[in-house]
Amino acid sequence: MAKLYVGNLSFDTTDEALQQLFVSNGFPVASARVIRDMNSGRSRGFGFVELEADADSARAISQLNGFSIDGRALQVNEARPQAPRGGGSDRGRNRGGNRGGGRGRY
Repeated sequence: MAKLYVGNLSFDTTDEALQQLFVSNGFPVASARVIRDMNSGRSRGFGFVELEADADSARAISQLNGFSIDGRALQVNEARPQAPRGGGSDRGRNRGGNRGGGRGRY
């Protein structure tokens, strides 16, 4: 499956509307998801679409990148792998902070 990033979405775009955009342009969609803010539930203005066939990704990018919907020109390209999320310990990180001393420096 090919995973595409779709940016510059209207904040009113739903998962269903995103999926319908691709289906109505002839692309079989496995899933479509608009990314939402965890606290407010409001769209963050981008989403991801998984196409059933990898072969359709280049054609979908070519056909839908710059496509205007709700007065906004979409940005469509291949999704990059998600970066690992932080968490865990602070081991090996510079915590900054005051390390003492400094009397009379300023």
